[in-house]
Amino acid sequence: MRQPRLSSVIERRLLVNYRVAPDAAARLLPEPLRPQVVNGHAVAGICLLRLGKVRPVWAPEVFGPGSENAAHRIAVEWDGPDGVETGVYIPRRDTASRLNVWAGGRVFPGEHGRADFEVHETPDRTRVALATRDGDLRVDVTVEPADELHGSELFPDLAAASRFFRAGSKGFSPTGAGHLEGMELHTDAWHVEAGRVRAAASSFFDDPDRFPPGSATLDCVLIMRNVPADWRPLPGMATGRGTRLAA
Repeated sequence: MRQPRLSSVIERRLLVNYRVAPDAAARLLPEPLRPQVVNGHAVAGICLLRLGKVRPVWAPEVFGPGSENAAHRIAVEWDGPDGVETGVYIPRRDTASRLNVWAGGRVFPGEHGRADFEVHETPDRTRVALATRDGDLRVDVTVEPADELHGSELFPDLAAASRFFRAGSKGFSPTGAGHLEGMELHTDAWHVEAGRVRAAASSFFDDPDRFPPGSATLDCVLIMRNVPADWRPLPGMATGRGTRLAA
């Protein structure tokens, strides 16, 4: 089933990024995807996303609901017909919205798990915590705005980080049918700001079976707020082998 083109407002997006050993990231990817390597590291992370006014592009804003969502992501590349392409592989999506769970694979790509979110936001600090209903995943992240991107081994500055994530606008999610469903983010108002992580815990990245000690290290966080965006469906991608999901 072809997903519709959607319009929305990214009310808040935290990109909490880890630098990961490429071999550890590669074990989580289905063919034909491979890790995108930056300064010797694979790039992975958590996207903590509050969307507002989500609707088909032809519908007025009044019909657009909002939702809290989380996506665990790995930056990937693959060989396309015109050369190497880049994007992200999303092994797991979770949401507070029952509508989004139902819409996974219909309106949004991939299956969505249900999660309970706890969010506290002030101008100086944002905390997003979640626990999935199946008990498999917990996340708790607190970030503050910063003037510059400090301490990253992936990116020399905010401009480089912004370019990297803007180029990785294609996202692919697994389905139960042996293929990947995709969607691409489009916006003419792309803008990210630097953040500083005050605390971060993720049962996905903290799992030693998935990421052996030392193979996944918190690197940096980027913040996006109040950006209008369209989400456009992509052709599906066949996979060559099974995917290890967040269990």
